[in-house]
Amino acid sequence: MIVTVSRKAHFNAAHRLFRKDWSDEKNAEVFGKCSNPNYHGHNYELTVSVTGGIDHETGFVMDLKVLKDIIKEEIEDYLDHKNLNIEVEEFKTLNPTAENIAVVIYDKIKPRLKSTLDLTITLYETPRNFVTYSGT
Repeated sequence: MIVTVSRKAHFNAAHRLFRKDWSDEKNAEVFGKCSNPNYHGHNYELTVSVTGGIDHETGFVMDLKVLKDIIKEEIEDYLDHKNLNIEVEEFKTLNPTAENIAVVIYDKIKPRLKSTLDLTITLYETPRNFVTYSGT
């Protein structure tokens, strides 16, 4: 049997969507208010889902306490209350869109999981705007 288990988490962070090689006018045209030079923030909601077979000894796909600790160490401690553009290495050269943030989160969590497990990241930037990434 293949089952998916999920853990929710959240973090708060500021960012600015812009490209350094574009003028302020073009950034404003493409990214709108999200290109504010003084940044803006979000209360991100995160769902980390792990899919795999149920272990016959434990009954778990994975221990959710272990997943909780991975999320805290790799994501919450790394991103919470940060200015993503300035304080997070990946976003010094990568535009911190919700799509790119989800990929960075995936890339930080996936190596901590057994290779037999699949990972899906769902990141809510607002209650109505969210992205999902599964590594493909």
